This record gives sequence, C-alpha cells and structure tokens, in this order.
Amino acid sequence: MMGAMPADLLLRNVRCRTHPAPVDIAVAAGAISAVGPALAIDAVQTLDGEGGLALPGFVNAHQHLDKTCIGDALRPPRWPGWAGMWEVNRRHRETYTVDEIVDRASGVVEQALRHGTTRMRAFADVEAVAGTTGARALVALRERWAGEVEVQVAVFPQDLLYADPGGERRFEEAMEAGADVVGGLPAGEATDERMRAHVDFCLDLARRRDADVHMLCDDSDDPAQRSLEYLAHRTIEAGWEGRVTVSHAGALAAYDEPHARLVVGLVAEAGISVCTNPQISLLLHGRDDRGAIRRGTTRVGDLLDAGVNVLAGQDDVDDPYYPLGRADQLEVASFVAHTCQLAWPDELETVMDMVTVNAARAMRTADGYGLEPGDRADIVVVPVADVRSAVAEQPPRRFVISHGRLVCEARVERTRYPRA
Repeated sequence: MMGAMPADLLLRNVRCRTHPAPVDIAVAAGAISAVGPALAIDAVQTLDGEGGLALPGFVNAHQHLDKTCIGDALRPPRWPGWAGMWEVNRRHRETYTVDEIVDRASGVVEQALRHGTTRMRAFADVEAVAGTTGARALVALRERWAGEVEVQVAVFPQDLLYADPGGERRFEEAMEAGADVVGGLPAGEATDERMRAHVDFCLDLARRRDADVHMLCDDSDDPAQRSLEYLAHRTIEAGWEGRVTVSHAGALAAYDEPHARLVVGLVAEAGISVCTNPQISLLLHGRDDRGAIRRGTTRVGDLLDAGVNVLAGQDDVDDPYYPLGRADQLEVASFVAHTCQLAWPDELETVMDMVTVNAARAMRTADGYGLEPGDRADIVVVPVADVRSAVAEQPPRRFVISHGRLVCEARVERTRYPRA
C-alpha cells in the first residue's frame, strides 16, 4: 500500500480465513480501516500477531445469565432429575436482586470477553417468583458492558406462560423494561392448545414491538413434541421469516425420516436459525435410552444441507441445569465438532462459522461483522496457524480487541526440562 495512513491500532502478521498469506489489520475510530500485507501505516499502538489466526469476535447467541454461577449452595450432590433441577432454579429466584444478578453475571461476561466473545444474547427468566427482576438486571448488565460486549436481552418463560396466571402480562412488562428479544418455551406447556397459544402470543408480541424471537423448542428426546413444526408454519404466516431463532430442537432427531425431512424443509422455508447447545444436550438427554444412546442434539447435518443457518451456543455456566462451562466459544466449537461429527477440514470451517458469522446472522448483527475494511473492529487472535488447530488446542487468546480497543491479552510460557 502506498503512503501512510494514521491508525489507532495496527495488528501485524496475522492469518485470516479469507487471506492465503499473513496480513496486517489497521483500526481507526473503532472500525477496520485497512487489511493487507505489510501496511505502511503509523499507529498509536502496534501489536505483533506472530502469525496467529485472526477471527472476528466470537458470538454466543444463547446464554442464561440471570441464573449463572450459583455455585454448590443449592446444587444436590447428584443428578436430581428434571423436577429437581426446576426446584433448584425456583429457589434460586426467591432471593436474587437486580444488583446481585448484574454482579454475578458480569463474571461470566468478563470470562467470555477474555475468550474472545464480543456479542452475546442473554436470557432472563420472567415468571411468578421474581417477576421481571431478571430482565431488568440484564438490561442493566447490557448498559454496563456497552462498548466491550454487545448484549441482547431475551425474556424467557422458564416456568411457562400459562402455568401461572399473569404470564402474558409479565412478558409485556419485561419487554417494556427494555428487553430486546421475545423468548419462548412452548413445548413445556401442559397441552397442545397451550403450546400453540404460547407460540401465537410470542409472535404477536414480537410483531407489536418489532422484536426478534428466540424460542427453546422441543428440548427433548420425545418425538411427540412438535412445537418447532408449528412455529415454522406460524413464522411464515406472520411474515417473520429471518427473525426467528430456535435452540435445541432435540426432538427433531427422534422423528421418523419422512417427518424430519418435512420439518427441516419448513424451518428452511421460514428462515429460522437453529442454535445447537451440545454441552448441556449431551449431559441432560439420552438418560432414559438403553442400548443405542442418543446424543441429545438436533439434526445439524440435515439442517446445514437444507441451507438453514445453524449456530452454536454455550447456554449455561454453573447454573441449576449445568454445573460446568467456561463461556468459551472455542470449547463450544470443539463439542460441536465431536458431537455432530464435523471434524474434517471443510467441516471445521463450518463449525467455526457456527460460533462467528452464523451466530451474528441469527442475532441480526451480521452487517459490519467480519475482518474487512468498514467492519467493526472486534478481533480475536488465537496463537495458532489455522482453524483446525484453534478447535483442537483452544489456547488462551493472544489478543482480544473490542470496538477497536485492545481489551485482553494473554501469553503462555512453557519450559520443557529434558532428562539428564
């Protein structure tokens, strides 16, 4: 490149998935201003990427932040069953406050940022015990982290909309408190009629507030659960194509082949994005299987083949439903590669898309997302040469840049002492 262009930050000698040779990336005013080999640019700050892999900031479009990091205070010493987990969740909500949630959830956001996540969709329970406390807390969390991690707040009916009086009213209030996304859990309702009413209400609320929808559909091994199919039909009827995401869809993997193909086709037609959360699915599902034990995840390969936008999320970190997790989308990518049998070179590229561009597309933040001039400068540098090594090794992130500013860096030193 001829001449000198001023920059706030210059990231030298990194590899990108879209460039065959190492390049430099210049950042000015929070955006990428130039990409190319050996840029002749003066910068306030220069970083040496040392040949590492540069990726756009990771995107986690499914994370429960109000119930995260409960520790062992409420957790039974062994698997409590579904009812037991629900009871732990209910008791947890009896005492939490807005400030307590913000402080506790901020630890997970900080952890995610160190691992390179710069965009996140966070779910908050809205129900009779705590009302809209979780939603108001995550709205405050969104503001606390603005400029470093972009947080979308999704309201979520963990205890369903119609199990207690006032569910619809509470959802309306949570959206009025500043939430961004209408969540849903339709398959849990007591009857098919209530399931359909659940879907209808959420889509109507989303249309009235011009909001996106993200439902947890058919999180089960049970082939009788069919909320995804109904949601796909209603999404098309409501004209909300491209604005709906579903997570889990585990029952889809239990359908017979002809019906599964029908539903996959409907999902593609409706422009629904599908988020798989393999860690919690592996832990919770297939427990009643004997002989051939299912993996608990949805038909990721079939959905990809049909052109569906498939992404992957962490879902939980140390909460009533999942005692593990470390808010690392590279770890999520590794679980996807194993669980969904996507481990060969081209498949690993798809897996990396699932925690970057596909997830950004589901959150409808894909405009200005990437590593090209004009994109927002959210960049994570992994100290390896390629995608396969990144997924396999999951090393600490060398640099994390958010909104054009270096926010985290890490370097690991190892010493090998040979035998005398």
